[in-house]
Amino acid sequence: MRDLLRGRPLGHPVHPVLVQVPIGCWLSAAVLDVVPGTQRAATTLTAVGLAGVAPAAVAGWADWADLPPEQARVGLAHAVSNVAAVACYTVSLAARLRGRSTKGRLWSWGGLTAVAVTGALGGHVAYRQAVGAHPAT
Repeated sequence: MRDLLRGRPLGHPVHPVLVQVPIGCWLSAAVLDVVPGTQRAATTLTAVGLAGVAPAAVAGWADWADLPPEQARVGLAHAVSNVAAVACYTVSLAARLRGRSTKGRLWSWGGLTAVAVTGALGGHVAYRQAVGAHPAT
């Protein structure tokens, strides 16, 4: 199971592929939030993004478990930033479903800010600290 979560059958990590769902949904929701008449679509994208978090997080934790201490610390900061993003989007979705679209948009933009921070941290650990991919064989 661990090899599957780490992407061994594919020959590359799965986590970067899986994060595209929440990031893509939430970025798209932010765009729709400034387009009149697209509230329902933005709400749907917010919910789909939240649904996509679990698989990405599980794959990320599988990768994190084997990191050396210096990279693991940055990985932990990455995870904490992700928790902040998920919290913001959860509050955003709740507000949207209650008809409080302005509050939902504000929480969504806060979440997108946290996504930017966590993406920078993830990129830092993968590229600057040269964690990179684990061998496929």
